Amino acid sequence: MKKDKNGKLKIIPLGGLEQIGMNITAFEYGNSIIVVDCGLSFPEDDMLGIDLVIPDVTYLKENREKVKGFVITHGHEDHIGALPYVLKELNVPIYATKLTIGLIENKLKEHNLLRTTKRKTIKHGQSINLGEFRVEFIKTNHSIQDAAALAIYSPAGIVVHTGDFKVDYTPVFGDAIDLQRFAELGKKGVLALMCDSTNAERRGFTMSERTVGHTFDNIFAEHKSTRLIIATFASNVDRVQQIINSAYKFGRKVVVEGRSMVNVITTAAELGYLNIPDKTLIDIDQMKNYPPEQMVLITTGSQGESMAALSRMAANIHKKVSIQPGDTIIFSSNPIPGNEKAVSNVINELCAKGADVIFQDVHVSGHACQEEIKLIYSLVKPKYAIPVHGEYRHLKAQAGIAESLGIPKDNIFIMYSGDVIELNEEKAEITGRVHTGAILVDGLGVGDVGNIVLRDRQHLAEDGIMIVVLTLEKRSNQLLAGPDIVSRGFVYVRESEDLMGEARVVVEDALDSCLGRRVSDWGRIKTVIKDSLGDFLWKRTKRRPMILPIIMEA
Repeated sequence: MKKDKNGKLKIIPLGGLEQIGMNITAFEYGNSIIVVDCGLSFPEDDMLGIDLVIPDVTYLKENREKVKGFVITHGHEDHIGALPYVLKELNVPIYATKLTIGLIENKLKEHNLLRTTKRKTIKHGQSINLGEFRVEFIKTNHSIQDAAALAIYSPAGIVVHTGDFKVDYTPVFGDAIDLQRFAELGKKGVLALMCDSTNAERRGFTMSERTVGHTFDNIFAEHKSTRLIIATFASNVDRVQQIINSAYKFGRKVVVEGRSMVNVITTAAELGYLNIPDKTLIDIDQMKNYPPEQMVLITTGSQGESMAALSRMAANIHKKVSIQPGDTIIFSSNPIPGNEKAVSNVINELCAKGADVIFQDVHVSGHACQEEIKLIYSLVKPKYAIPVHGEYRHLKAQAGIAESLGIPKDNIFIMYSGDVIELNEEKAEITGRVHTGAILVDGLGVGDVGNIVLRDRQHLAEDGIMIVVLTLEKRSNQLLAGPDIVSRGFVYVRESEDLMGEARVVVEDALDSCLGRRVSDWGRIKTVIKDSLGDFLWKRTKRRPMILPIIMEA
């Protein structure tokens, strides 16, 4: 690859900064763009009715002839979840490791995109050429198999993107992180390091995934006479492997429940990333053939999600599993920030049904703590530091680590999604912004719900709605029927007949004043009804329901 002293590499995060989720970053040099990851995030509490949030890729669509492909670091939803939506508008090839491609193919199948999408499986240590770039996949550890860091070679220099990672010297499956390769790149000279910040506030090292296996063995040994139900992330294949190992050791059968969990485990087993002893895994319908103390259920719902399998069991609405007194339920994950209340509610429901709930020491993170982040910086020795993957406080914590290791403050960039940083050996600076944002997915609608619709939903949720229906004669504007008032979510009508009666009088007065002044514009009549009824209701109830006047003609 030709070195070009004067050429500048642009790095443009289109999502994933100042939040956990929706990771997507464009790298641009000359007339080539490569995109690293394409994830979704889950809706905030105020996004009523929204299912998923995906990044706005207007910038990529405007430069579609430059885009050479998507390079994916690993198979978690916040890195692959938006691909099916984005590929419909931007059909370019996908490059990833074997398990990641397997999980992406599940998504493409659901969206009927398998035939039209080019995809290529890359092994760790391999490189691919994409326009002006060469991208090398480097083995890392994470809470899902086949995670990769990327060394992105451009004429302006090498950028190392860690993806989500931890340093696990004793992983459950496969090899430890390829620290040697990071060191070799450091010797060559690395322009910038983009490093995972999720646990940058936590001291020390992240424990090895194996430690959870020992904990499971102890739990299985202590609870020989009860059914075990273990909730974890659907994508944590190594965790599932260790539960299966313990179950096999203690002669238990395993049932996997929850759609996303079944999908991931089927894919992982087919591709050889899960080792399941014969006759250990059984179908949920066969569960009744075994006594409870011979059963382990692995399920989704460790985050308290209302529709996940464990929450449905807790709420007694699961078709095939009901919680029995004496069941032992294990939460093998930490609540993601913001989910604490939901998790706590599910735990309370389970305890109320007489179950025993365990949530200590049955989880280790998939992300690097401070000492591992220091290790990567020390090996890679980057000129510039660009912390990624985390909320602002996480990025700031990593910036502090970089500074403590001797990287000058001016060479550390905390970016926002949409910022454009241009860099080469001479200098790096943020030179502008591109359009970014969140596109809301509600059911089958992508992007058809925006801020105004959400504001209306908020309004309806807080104060309800009142509909005023009346019929006017076509030419003379005489009142033929109504006004009738229907309310939903405002007051309980049967107990508020006086209020509704007065409201009707207010509407009649407003209508009389309009017709008396010979106002024939229906838009104007509606506004007057809205204003006078709104003022009346505010005075009487201090609430502002949405008011919809409907005028029919006869």
